[in-house]
Amino acid sequence: MKYTFLILSLLALNVSAQKVTIYGIGDSTMADKVKPNENPEHGWLQVFPNFMTNDAKIINKAVNGRSTKSFINQHRWDSIYKYLKKGDYVFIQFGHNDAKQEDSTRYTNPHTAYRHNLIKFVTEARQKGAIPILFSSIVRRHFNEQGTLISTHGEYTQEARLVSQEYKVPFIDLEYYTEQLEMSYGPEKSKELHLHFKQGDVAYYPEGKEDNTHLSKKGAEEVSKLVIAELKKLNILTEYIKK
Repeated sequence: MKYTFLILSLLALNVSAQKVTIYGIGDSTMADKVKPNENPEHGWLQVFPNFMTNDAKIINKAVNGRSTKSFINQHRWDSIYKYLKKGDYVFIQFGHNDAKQEDSTRYTNPHTAYRHNLIKFVTEARQKGAIPILFSSIVRRHFNEQGTLISTHGEYTQEARLVSQEYKVPFIDLEYYTEQLEMSYGPEKSKELHLHFKQGDVAYYPEGKEDNTHLSKKGAEEVSKLVIAELKKLNILTEYIKK
């Protein structure tokens, strides 16, 4: 009886000690920022650990300005791929910079290169036994004069959705959910989710700032909450989400 209790206790300890590693690949809306105590800009995956238990290790490899093309060509994906192992997760969110037609080092046609790069991330992650999750890009704060929020991501969101369907990858449509978030705040109050500062407001931007793409700490936290809610709906990583 004593030995049975000991074995069960050891098994319970082993289960409770299981950990998971989550890699993030993407662009500036997801990335960690330098000088986080001074810099008002935050990526949503930067604050994501605040919503997870200590058994979830987040390795945020998202980088400002990267598209699927430049992320691959700069060997950033290779540097992650070699460390991937069974049971790891890979959060994949690109699109903002893939659309920059003026930059040949980053631009990808949504229907060809962008699609195939997403497939590369998915299939190679699975080769290692890792679990990919696709995200559409967060929306830009782009209201017209009538107060309607206008999408700026074109076909990139649709291609991510199609890849997720074809390859049976969990998909979190952050463009849709952040649209709802921005509209719930409205044209003026939604500035709080981004970087809107007058000259002299914050030392980090002495000349002021008006940025409708990148996130404030509040915006990053709100987007992370959306991701948490969708993970719960999909029953993914729920044991690692703080109660």
